Amino acid sequence: MRRLFDAVPSDAEAEERAWSVVREAYAHREPVVRRRRSPIRPALVLAAVAVAVVAAALSPPGRAVVNAVRRSIGIEGAQPALFQLPSPGRLLVSGAGGTWVVAADGSTRRLGAYSQASWSPHALFVVAATGNELAAIEPASGRVHWQLARPGISFPRWGGTHTDTRIAYLTGNDVHIVAGDGTGDTRVSEAARVAPVWQPGTAKHVLAYVDARGRVRIGERVVSHAYVGARTLAWSPDGKTLALGTRGEVVELAVSSGRTHMFHVAGVGALAFAPDGRLALLRGNGVLLVGHAGIRTLFVAPSRLAGLAWSPNGRWLLSSLPAADQWVFVQTRGGHRVLAVSHIRRQFGGEPSLDGWAPGA
Repeated sequence: MRRLFDAVPSDAEAEERAWSVVREAYAHREPVVRRRRSPIRPALVLAAVAVAVVAAALSPPGRAVVNAVRRSIGIEGAQPALFQLPSPGRLLVSGAGGTWVVAADGSTRRLGAYSQASWSPHALFVVAATGNELAAIEPASGRVHWQLARPGISFPRWGGTHTDTRIAYLTGNDVHIVAGDGTGDTRVSEAARVAPVWQPGTAKHVLAYVDARGRVRIGERVVSHAYVGARTLAWSPDGKTLALGTRGEVVELAVSSGRTHMFHVAGVGALAFAPDGRLALLRGNGVLLVGHAGIRTLFVAPSRLAGLAWSPNGRWLLSSLPAADQWVFVQTRGGHRVLAVSHIRRQFGGEPSLDGWAPGA
């Protein structure tokens, strides 16, 4: 398969020659003894280097080096744009370019200048937030049903049933809950900067969150001791297990019995349950799967990954390669394919977060 950045044969040859020169020069470099300099002189040197880098990048050999570096931190053979999703459903993403819904055929709809979002139960609506505004939106039309002004909003999450829903969000370091129609906003408690999660599969409104001391709470009930560096919380699809990612470990908590199972995995940045209950972990540039036999590596990328989203049928797992401006779809059932898509920031006006992959309308 022809590589994405190999436009013509002459470009490829220039790229390889330029990359070889860079490697050879680095291998034979001589160590330099650093001297103390005035603070102004290094700034001038850095400015000159920046100009030189820009000028070099505009020349064919310079572009070749940039392309080679980009390829070394990304997936080769990536598609130049997101033409379609590899699985049915709708993807929700947010970032500097706003909140977008991506259909299975690759078509997109921008819902507004929101930086965070999540699906409502059954994906009938989207709750989106900017720094000081919370809004409920119809994903098909973009119609805003209501808005709520609060300072420092983050991590909006919508739970409940078709007819009775609640939205949890953080404002500063406090957890708030508001009804799905935008009424009855109430402060619940002080909390850590971790996204709260609603228990699925129940008509009751059961919220789990990490309190200011690092303990997991289900409603008002404390269900764990304090953990250092709590980062991410997820609820299994059957509502029986909570998974907590911390600085040095992953803890699975059985809600009914209170029993915990701990995995010593450092640096977990995200975790997500598949529809069938499999738990995926994101650590550095690797995606891991937790099973009965322990933890196994599903995929290792050339550079650091960010975010996880399971397809509604559980056959694909999506993550982002920000350094390469790519998305990576990893097949977890029915095959072992890895599909990559480039130029994500161009399509969504900036680096987007992965806010959920919901079933189709």
